Amino acid sequence: MTAFISLLLAFLLSLAATPLASWLGERWRLMAIPGGRRQHPQPVSRIGGLGLFVGFFGTALGLYFFAPGDARLRLPLNGVLLGTAFVFLFGLADDKYEFKAGPQFAAQVIAAAIAIATTVFIEQVTLPFKGFTTFRWYITYPLTVMWVVGMMNTVNFLDGLDGLATGVGGIAAVLFAIHSLTLGQLEIAWYSLALAGACAGFLLFNFHPAKVFLGSGGAMTLGFALATLSILAPARVMTALLVMVIPIADTAFQVFNRWREGRSPFQGDRGHLHYRLLDLGYSQKQIVLGYWFFCAVSGALVLLIESRVYKLIALGALGVIVVGVLLALSRKQG
Repeated sequence: MTAFISLLLAFLLSLAATPLASWLGERWRLMAIPGGRRQHPQPVSRIGGLGLFVGFFGTALGLYFFAPGDARLRLPLNGVLLGTAFVFLFGLADDKYEFKAGPQFAAQVIAAAIAIATTVFIEQVTLPFKGFTTFRWYITYPLTVMWVVGMMNTVNFLDGLDGLATGVGGIAAVLFAIHSLTLGQLEIAWYSLALAGACAGFLLFNFHPAKVFLGSGGAMTLGFALATLSILAPARVMTALLVMVIPIADTAFQVFNRWREGRSPFQGDRGHLHYRLLDLGYSQKQIVLGYWFFCAVSGALVLLIESRVYKLIALGALGVIVVGVLLALSRKQG
């Protein structure tokens, strides 16, 4: 029952708050103007992520105070809530002032530090051929920073087409919840469903043609929530990797390519896979629905494949395929 309430409440809160975000964007003149990478026909509010934040954060607060579960999760959940509030407020400021890459990266590292300080870190994993492994702090802390910062940037780079990042994030959250339920981790499933519900409510306004955009506030909120929920309990990191394998491989390829060309890794361009497909003539809806399908299928492999070795092989194979497609498109469009 709590799972259903979490999903429904987050959906309704997001559904109610997103039109408010659109109105505030117009009132505060925080609008995305057509041009550059964005090809929308008219100005659109770029603080729509307020709706997603209200849906997830409001529901998460309700769960925290009115549906207490395992006492051992109280401190980590503090980190999820505090970190989410921090990244949203910074992202909202970024939507207004458009900070350069340095301050954005610093904020992401601070968010990762909040997670680590509240014991949300990648410490215990199950490795192929080795089994259950506990890392020392000098591995755990840098690995967690890389994961949190990497996930926030992946979501930010993915937010290039209407509904793309929100839909993929919602699919990931649903799979987190299903995986948690199969492992008997009910409380983590509730928070994952809250994120999924918030994504669904926001998506009704963000799918093509979008009435609002996620913006930095929404992208950072979604990225941080996915990163922290995926490591709140064992076995979720691989789920996140397989759901997000396409955008993660795409992001890694673009960062390397920009570095190779002497450009900032954080500099936006039309090199990402979804933009390349758009330039080839595919419609936004075709690309977004295709992404959703492949992310759902690849993420479901975690639930269908029991062998850790086979999961790793599947992850590597999918990553190689994505990079191969990007290389082929780079040569064709170059």
